[in-house]
Amino acid sequence: MFDHQTMRLTHLSLTQFRNFARLDINVPQGAVLLVGPNAQGKTSVLEAIYYLATMTSFHASTDRELVNFIEARKPLAVGRIVADYEKNNREHRLEVRIIQEQTRKGVVRARKEVLLDNAKKKMSEVVGHFNAVLFLPQMLRVVEGSPSERRRYLDLAISQVDSDYAADLSEYGQILSQRNALLKQLGEQGGDANQLAFWDERLAMRGARLIHTRVQAIQELEGVAGGIHHSLTRGSEVLRMSYRPAYDPAPTPENQMALMDAPQDRSQFSVDKIESGFREALEALRKEEIARGVTTIGPHRDELRFISNGVDLGTYGSRGQVRTTMLTLRMAEVEWMKSKTGEWPVLLLDEVLAELDNERREDLLGRVAQSEQALLTTTDLNLFEKGFEEGAEVWELSGGRLNSEKKQ
Repeated sequence: MFDHQTMRLTHLSLTQFRNFARLDINVPQGAVLLVGPNAQGKTSVLEAIYYLATMTSFHASTDRELVNFIEARKPLAVGRIVADYEKNNREHRLEVRIIQEQTRKGVVRARKEVLLDNAKKKMSEVVGHFNAVLFLPQMLRVVEGSPSERRRYLDLAISQVDSDYAADLSEYGQILSQRNALLKQLGEQGGDANQLAFWDERLAMRGARLIHTRVQAIQELEGVAGGIHHSLTRGSEVLRMSYRPAYDPAPTPENQMALMDAPQDRSQFSVDKIESGFREALEALRKEEIARGVTTIGPHRDELRFISNGVDLGTYGSRGQVRTTMLTLRMAEVEWMKSKTGEWPVLLLDEVLAELDNERREDLLGRVAQSEQALLTTTDLNLFEKGFEEGAEVWELSGGRLNSEKKQ
């Protein structure tokens, strides 16, 4: 489908980002091990690289948290991430500036500026130009946490390979806000409920595209994840991704027990079919939604569950199972992105070996070794096989400063 191409990060520069006043380093191909005690900046390096791919942080609740805390005391503070990378046999530079400033009323706010090859761009234009897949221990909440965590995981993965999806998602969110405001107004003040028809049509159009894309992406990811999970669990577990859209184009038959959780194939539904069904469902719920003042169905309420050997891991999975599942998903994402874009994303793994037994470490490092470029953090180099460590470049971090040891 694609010629073999590489996408790799060649240089990373951080200025007033997290605990780095300044970091400027060339990034080699292959594996890089970031070593050092906790709270020295290892995870911040991964976070900065992932930010370039998604324009969001999985770690921080606001962009303001990303600006170096000493710098942030100033009335005007700027944190910068600059990356040089190769993609499609061309060199690119991506720069993100997080600008913290005070308004005239003294309110502190942060805004972003994004430049691709020195030209200012909208965020939606650059998401996915550079691709990365990140694993953090906190990401176990994707499996165990609220549905919004799983929707976010899905949205960030799909947006990196499908720019239309990112645009549809943004537009859907804006339409949803407008529709909810009107529902609230109709509920409190009364009025003509037919005013909703305009918003129903727009919501159904964008929502149908999101549902259709999610159906396809989940099916593809599940196909890749199944083999990886089978391997990481030494053949003992079969992983399934169960998509449960809030508006379901394929409703469950009444006589089918929900407990059986039989897989539903929704891939045969066209965007038009989903759109018309979604619009009809919104009309049918109109009275109820006006009373509640909120839109009750649509992609913003979708759920995704991870099932292993028939057991819902979010509810009943052990910590080991949940961790292995999250690793499976990340490794599947790497292969899936490669199949969609023709290039390997940069793989970012934070303390990935800490809770794995020797066999699973070996399996995982074998997969990591297949990637074009991977950065892994650790507090303990002894967790890595000698052969893997010798083939990698080692960066030692201490107090926001970095020393690198070149490969032999």
